[in-house]
Amino acid sequence: MSETELKRTPLNAAHRVLGGKMVDFGGWDMPVQYTAGVIEEHMRCRTRSGLFDVSHMGEIWVEGPDAIAFVDRLTTNDVTKLIDGQAHYSALTNHDGGVVDDLLVYRFSHDRLLLVVNAGTTEKDWAWIKSHHSEHDDLGLRNASAEYCQIAVQGPNATGILQKLTETDLSAIKYYHFTTGMVDGVDSIISRTGYTCEDGFEVYAAPEYAEQLWNKLLQVGSYGEEGGILPCGLAARNTLRLEAGMSLYGHELGDDISTLEANLGWITKMNKESGFTGREKLVEMKEIGLTRKLAGFEMTEPGIARDGYDVYCNGEKCGVVTSGSPAPFLKKNIGLAFLPPDFANVGQEIRIDVRGKHLAAVVVPTPFYKREK
Repeated sequence: MSETELKRTPLNAAHRVLGGKMVDFGGWDMPVQYTAGVIEEHMRCRTRSGLFDVSHMGEIWVEGPDAIAFVDRLTTNDVTKLIDGQAHYSALTNHDGGVVDDLLVYRFSHDRLLLVVNAGTTEKDWAWIKSHHSEHDDLGLRNASAEYCQIAVQGPNATGILQKLTETDLSAIKYYHFTTGMVDGVDSIISRTGYTCEDGFEVYAAPEYAEQLWNKLLQVGSYGEEGGILPCGLAARNTLRLEAGMSLYGHELGDDISTLEANLGWITKMNKESGFTGREKLVEMKEIGLTRKLAGFEMTEPGIARDGYDVYCNGEKCGVVTSGSPAPFLKKNIGLAFLPPDFANVGQEIRIDVRGKHLAAVVVPTPFYKREK
């Protein structure tokens, strides 16, 4: 796909002005890093604040009397437990229990839900959701992905920065909750979730206001000053989420990977009244026993285990690395891998084929990093 064919967020020009190194990310022209570099972006988000363009994410509205029942039977988590102004993490699963996508479900009211899905799977998700909509469902579906920009401000200073631009009391928004309000005079959805293990917020607004909001957040966050906010690209977003032990679709999650294998049993509510697509297969999988399980590891010999590298247990190939990189804040080389359950226990020694050398690593607890509360 040529650069001219790549999709662009409303902030594409702003990224280029800031020196963003642009790459093809699932068909989107996105910044992988800026001039400060990946390590500095990562560290600034951990210690001060980072600004992320996540406008490529998809937004799907489900509206009508049957909205909750419909989403509940399509997703693994229990939508009936949500209250107005609350969101939760969940998954769309196929009939074999594999993950069509992981997503956030926002409850605005008893008949209005917003699904926020991954950029690279938006069209697939939209087709999957529509295919389950029958004439008996009293609701409407709308793919509103083009109607929103989404900007995330993350890090210890995130609240103070965003509070300068809104009269909404951000301290009143609990983790995984949201509200609507004005941000720099722009009608917005303000949510408190994140993909970095830091505190932070997402601002959803009409795309024509994207540059205004982005530039204002940089301004009030003291961009360019020592310790000020930094724009962060895809590379820092990846290392931050890996330190946090969070899954990335296409790596730890996929159509042939179940939520149970990916350690997402906590969002897989087997006993909820509605059931959900793939539930029977997941119940069967749980009863028979898993053949693989996602585990975190830390290299104990110098070397970096990259995505796709083979893992060895007792001299035999037994698994594969799904994500691996240096962890800038922890100053270690870490990763996630699928291993046989017997070899996925904390303290288990494994070896990883790094360019022909079988280097030592050890299974460790996840998340690798936890922020101080």
